[in-house]
Amino acid sequence: MRKVLVAALFVGVCLAAAGAAVRAQDAGVRARELAAQFDKDKHKVKEKYGVRVEVFLEMRGEPAPRANPADYTGTYESEPDFPLSLRVSADGSAEGTGYEPSPAGPRKFALRGARVSGAVLAGTKVYEDGSAERFEGVFLKLSVRSAPADKGTTLFGFGAVFDRPKDAGGYEMSKLFYALRR
Repeated sequence: MRKVLVAALFVGVCLAAAGAAVRAQDAGVRARELAAQFDKDKHKVKEKYGVRVEVFLEMRGEPAPRANPADYTGTYESEPDFPLSLRVSADGSAEGTGYEPSPAGPRKFALRGARVSGAVLAGTKVYEDGSAERFEGVFLKLSVRSAPADKGTTLFGFGAVFDRPKDAGGYEMSKLFYALRR
């Protein structure tokens, strides 16, 4: 009887460990999927009347998981002046406030029921008017090169991916990168 109990306990511990490993693997796969949405390659050359114009841009997003989720706590800001403030505890639970684009200007939201798993942050955005929407994104290192010979720059931040594109005054945004400002 003791051997059966020990064997059952061992199997239970192994299954729990395997479940945790699968969840971590799933979080890693999702983080890579989200980070890949921030990849961009553009290389165009136009020549007209003897004038040559070359445009080059390369962006690469790479998930940036951290051992302690609380290390993600901070103030982040995107270029069009949309701040995001996050407080993440060591157990992965998170809360915060932020702004995102809307036709009437920046729209404020509060982050509720959020959790960090690996480098992925998911939760619910609750707007000032009471409406709510799913929130998901990835903490990532974004490498940017503006010329083929350029070594480029690398930024750490949070990449939010919108379920539905946001109207930002005449153009639609499907994602937004918030760089860490502390």
